[in-house]
Amino acid sequence: MSMTATQKILAAKAGLKRIEPGELILLPVDIAMGNDVTAPVAINELEKHGDASVKFPEKIVFVADHFTPNKDIRAAENVKQLRTYAAAHGIVNFFDVGRMGIEHCLLPEAGFVKPGDVIIGADSHTCTYGALGAFATGMGSTDLAYAIHTGKTWLRVPDAIRFRLTG
Repeated sequence: MSMTATQKILAAKAGLKRIEPGELILLPVDIAMGNDVTAPVAINELEKHGDASVKFPEKIVFVADHFTPNKDIRAAENVKQLRTYAAAHGIVNFFDVGRMGIEHCLLPEAGFVKPGDVIIGADSHTCTYGALGAFATGMGSTDLAYAIHTGKTWLRVPDAIRFRLTG
């Protein structure tokens, strides 16, 4: 049986001729996205392990999204942490207060989402980019930390269901 569109995207990014549902693969990401709630957790995890370096800063997108304008001191501190980390590590794709928006609208509108891309985000709605032909999935903040640090992620190749429509 031929591979699905998702399998073709993942296989191409992983440098493999063929992949099967259930298989674990390691592959580079085109975009790793975090927001003002999830990215600070990833940054803290990196700093806790003593190496908060960024492999591909141009592939990282931070968006002050969930609590902006800041609702309280903690929310403001989260955005400040993103701002400081982005500046220290050359992350130019930081959408700060005044430039931000709803992350899942902003990324496509700003040209970060293209067909065939692999996009991970520490947010459950990241999968919406699939409507634009990308493979996109939400992950936890520790997975985001790994992608920030290495430029890669691991995935279990998803199952597929075939639908036949007639009529």
